[in-house]
Amino acid sequence: MAVVNQYKFVGIDNNTTGNALTVFATDKPGVNETIIIKSILVTSAGTPSVTVTNNSITAIKSVALTANQTKELLTQPLIVEGGTSFTVQSSTSDSFDVAISYLNIKKEVTT
Repeated sequence: MAVVNQYKFVGIDNNTTGNALTVFATDKPGVNETIIIKSILVTSAGTPSVTVTNNSITAIKSVALTANQTKELLTQPLIVEGGTSFTVQSSTSDSFDVAISYLNIKKEVTT
């Protein structure tokens, strides 16, 4: 079994289409993957409070933003296990952007 480490970045522009973003919606980590999130930057056009959930467990609750501000939400790395969901949610439908830098650790079976 080989382990492949990939450093990645995902950016999401929420343009007021809703207040909840499932971050890895199209690239949900597989059961053979572990994601270590190093940074979560949130930029808002309004003044929402932001909540981060990891597999339906609240990891960061109600971080208040001011308009046109970028804020780092993490002080320590956060782990997302494969096959689970990771969501960033705003208290309002104000436009906000999320930028996440992470390490994807993927176990590959080699023959």
